[in-house]
Amino acid sequence: MKLYLRGHSYTYAVQEMLFTLFPGQKAEYPEGWPDGSPPSLLLSLDTRDRELIASATLWWEGEVYTGERRADVSELTGGLADDRVRQRILRMAFYDAGVKARGSEPPWGALTGVRPVKLPTRRMAAGASREEAKAVLTGLYRVGEGRAELAMECAETALTIRNRLPKDGLSLYVGIPFCPSRCAYCSFISADVKGALGMVEPYVDLLCREIEEAGKHMRASGLHVSTAYMGGGTPTTLTAEQMDRVLSAIEEHLPMERCGEFTVEAGRPDTITASKLEVLKTHGIKRISINPQSMEDSVLAAMGRAHTAAQIEDAMSLAGEHFGGLVNMDLIAGLPTDTVEGFSRTLDKVLGMAPANITVHTLALKKGSRLAEEGGDLCSPADVAAMLELAEQRLRGAGYRPYYLYRQKYMSGSFENVGWCLPGTECAYNVIMMEELQTVLSLGAGGVTKLVDPDTGHIKRITNPKYPHEYLRAWDKLAAAKREAAEFQAELAKQA
Repeated sequence: MKLYLRGHSYTYAVQEMLFTLFPGQKAEYPEGWPDGSPPSLLLSLDTRDRELIASATLWWEGEVYTGERRADVSELTGGLADDRVRQRILRMAFYDAGVKARGSEPPWGALTGVRPVKLPTRRMAAGASREEAKAVLTGLYRVGEGRAELAMECAETALTIRNRLPKDGLSLYVGIPFCPSRCAYCSFISADVKGALGMVEPYVDLLCREIEEAGKHMRASGLHVSTAYMGGGTPTTLTAEQMDRVLSAIEEHLPMERCGEFTVEAGRPDTITASKLEVLKTHGIKRISINPQSMEDSVLAAMGRAHTAAQIEDAMSLAGEHFGGLVNMDLIAGLPTDTVEGFSRTLDKVLGMAPANITVHTLALKKGSRLAEEGGDLCSPADVAAMLELAEQRLRGAGYRPYYLYRQKYMSGSFENVGWCLPGTECAYNVIMMEELQTVLSLGAGGVTKLVDPDTGHIKRITNPKYPHEYLRAWDKLAAAKREAAEFQAELAKQA
């Protein structure tokens, strides 16, 4: 779509709304004035008689649609708050015109970000009632009742976790960027372990050194780990011996005495063995993920998974025999070649295995994934909507409740990902990370440390090198990041 911006330069805000309203459109910024050829948008911002006026004119499929929103200049109080006011009315003017053109509202109304739960969480933390916070979603942002209620349930969980987080604690992420093979939908920084075998051992060596460095700074600053998560990639791509080395380093060097939970993504069932699960159990790990995505063999093959549904059931059986702890299982609605009927069978089989948590993702066509580059036999948005509705019905009926939620760009149908749990089995790390409630210290390639001030909402990001081969040459940067994170959190703790 050709985008013409007048009186402002909020390109990112406009593009976010473009992706929400018209997911298949790409933003273009031509010179000059619009000539009325669709698809085009003229989005203007003016000030008249103490009012800010955002006006949208949208040329779409041979018709012209308009929208307008206003704000009193008294809302401009300075700084970032002024930008938020201007962006809000610009987005909503575009939204009004776009909804007329579409003939329907998007699933999440005018909300464009990946964290819709943040809005009600912050409102309630500032003193708003549940009803007042929900009214912002359904009124100002026109979110439908069902999704607004999903967001509110997750916001209540986020508030509960937020209120018990101490300032002298942070959460820990440990990244293992290796997988047995690359899934068609995946864009994460990970390497096929068969082609990167020579890097795994030196990677573990440096990761253990980074763990030691992080522990040195944390202990010197009087900090502790609140929650921990090992992800990837697929951490269980490591051998049992390599996994033991990493977990032993964590135990030896990091202040884990007050860690409330430690989750390890076992992920791919073709990487799970009794010896690896025994290592996890020995080190006190009480929560793992086994992520089938689908229980249909044809769907697994279409996305490049080198295992069968039967192997998923075997892995769950092993987890029960040798581990016996909390298990999360991930599913994806909208995978290539899947059907509503096939997804229903997947739900039946997964519920039959009774995991504590089930996370239902919507397929996102991520840049860099094989699926985004090559395409495939994708489900229609209507089928994806039916899958998600079916999942909510079945999961609620089986006693699960939603506890965290997020969205992604390029997501089929502009829907959402929802984590469901049996009562009392929430993974606090997922909520902390997604709602940005606490500093998260990331170790390993591709990790992003987030320095979070929960009182101001200010967040600073420090990125580790993306790829394993770059990570192996970046010790000075890694060490500096560990020191900065510890100093930041120690200063917050002093202010508490």
